[in-house]
Amino acid sequence: MRPVYVAGAAVHPFGKHLGVNAAELGFRAVQELLASTGISPEQVDAGYGGSTYGGSLLAQRVLQRVGVSGPPVYTVENACASGASAVHLAWQAIAGGFADCVIAFGTENLSGFGGGTLPLTTNDIEISQGMVMTAAYAMRAQRYLHDFGATVDDLSRVSVKNRGNGALNPRAHFQKAISAEDVEDSRPVADPLRLLHCCPNSDGAAAVLLCSEAFAKELATPSIRMRASVVRSGDFHTSYRDMTWPDITARAAKAAYEMADIKPSDLDLVELHDAFSVAEFLHTEALGIAERGQAYKATARGEFDRDGRVAISPSGGLLSRGHPVGATGVTQICESYWQLTGEAGDLQVPGAEVALTHVTGGGIFGVDNGACSIHILTTT
Repeated sequence: MRPVYVAGAAVHPFGKHLGVNAAELGFRAVQELLASTGISPEQVDAGYGGSTYGGSLLAQRVLQRVGVSGPPVYTVENACASGASAVHLAWQAIAGGFADCVIAFGTENLSGFGGGTLPLTTNDIEISQGMVMTAAYAMRAQRYLHDFGATVDDLSRVSVKNRGNGALNPRAHFQKAISAEDVEDSRPVADPLRLLHCCPNSDGAAAVLLCSEAFAKELATPSIRMRASVVRSGDFHTSYRDMTWPDITARAAKAAYEMADIKPSDLDLVELHDAFSVAEFLHTEALGIAERGQAYKATARGEFDRDGRVAISPSGGLLSRGHPVGATGVTQICESYWQLTGEAGDLQVPGAEVALTHVTGGGIFGVDNGACSIHILTTT
């Protein structure tokens, strides 16, 4: 496989953009990407757009508006991993020698649902009986607290840390630090989770430019290496389900580490799928960053702070940045790009050279999650 590089990134700020549909948000992000990298639409060999609720032919509608018309274009739906899956397919095109310059983007507008939990497919036995993602993570949190001795205060510590990071991020939905008391005073959602233990439904978009080494050298923008790109689906079974072990993350991480030839200890930062505060514990353990049942202690010791052993969600994560489903995985790569090129401003992780992005999602019967994507990025 050929080496693959990320040579540009753009994010339309997350938040509530009432009346602005997913295609318009995606157009704004891609337009900014083209302007910042200086490439012309004619140089784009292929395009991939990720969205869960954006509708049919979304990628085509976005890219045609910026002048990318004629080359292969694909609209990708893979639940919360839609945008990251679009990046993975773009990576395949470059690595396989089928393209030299590819745009991958993700976009979503969730304001149209009016609030509450996101609708899931009804063609599923668990969902037809009332399962929603908030309830699933509440059960995971209850089990984690019971099995490993963590407390609700430990869950709140994650929210405080990540909202504090997001307070410095001009692209985040929430840009205000909170206290443990703020979390405790927020309304109950699904025991033990309170409102500030949960990410917001947001609107937004993000785009990245993936290219070959030769193409990257022709650009004025800095580039970083995409050392690994992995997508995995959940293993289906109807037996006992361990609510404290996201197997899909562990399997995807193992494949990514092998592809990049690195170890968890080599990571400087991780942009994690912290849709709910307990996810930081579950996924850092599955990623091999913390021992099983010990992640909450690492968070308490400051090991996951921006200047800690490994920065977890230095951009604010989903808890602060927001979660416009299809855009999340691409935004994680954008934030990592700026970290590794030294352009992260107040969010900068000192000496960042290796970053991992992780997104997982999709609640269906018989699996812990429907899809998981992991990318590993390095400065060299």
